[in-house]
Amino acid sequence: MRLGYNTNGLPHHRLADAIDLLADEGFESVAITLDAAALDPYQDPGVLAREVAATRALLDRRGLARVVETGARYLLNPRLKHDPTLMDPDPARREIRADFLRRSIDIARALDAECVSIWSGRLPDSIGEEAAFDRLAGALRPVLDHAETTGIPLAFEPEPGMFIDTMGRFARLDERIGHPLFGLTMDLGHVHCLEEGPVSVHVRRWVSRILNIHIEDMARGVHEHLMFGEGTMDFAAIFEALHEADYGRGVHVELSRHGHAAVDAVRRSASFLEALHAPPGRDRPGSGDTP
Repeated sequence: MRLGYNTNGLPHHRLADAIDLLADEGFESVAITLDAAALDPYQDPGVLAREVAATRALLDRRGLARVVETGARYLLNPRLKHDPTLMDPDPARREIRADFLRRSIDIARALDAECVSIWSGRLPDSIGEEAAFDRLAGALRPVLDHAETTGIPLAFEPEPGMFIDTMGRFARLDERIGHPLFGLTMDLGHVHCLEEGPVSVHVRRWVSRILNIHIEDMARGVHEHLMFGEGTMDFAAIFEALHEADYGRGVHVELSRHGHAAVDAVRRSASFLEALHAPPGRDRPGSGDTP
């Protein structure tokens, strides 16, 4: 298991400076959110290639694992957050998102990243459930076709407010997709927010499919990413489940709204998670109420 941090929580840092900060604070993995100032997939291809090569060299030099994230808010539409998506009624607009995901896969391959993390977007029209699943599965097929050419897996994240928001909906989508390069990004706060029962139970159930983890604190029923200690999650139980399952990938802090105090957020997160990340047998403090 490698503790990491998502660069969407460091929006006011140059990417190289963010990577150095995370390495200096003891993180072992970086979730790179592609954005206007962080390996922008739409810039001049030659410039992008040089930036990607320099970023990979820096990550290698600092000994950091990496994943690619696709949750930039305004990269595709500067006037509307997370638009367009794979759920858009217009096939041409769905293709804009699919093209972005293919570009992200190419960048992930050049970075030697473990996976590309994606999500569905909200359903903007009133079509039925089955038609909506068909739309999403159809939009994903050409993206998965491209993933096959690179060997880069897709890690799909259920997100509150989006069409695929719960683990149950992910299971239905996963059954339709049935692809060896289609896995799961589990945001532990989202699970705590929306699912019944302890997060640790869901971790144990899904760990064989998890390619990427997001972590933050959160309160039940409220989709707000909180600093550790400000929500009601039982982190001791969660990390016990991860250790028992021998989870060996990244656990990335996602505090995108803490960018104004990013250095403090990075250091507080590292301090909180360090003991939890320790091997079993050492004391690992938790946070909040046990669900």
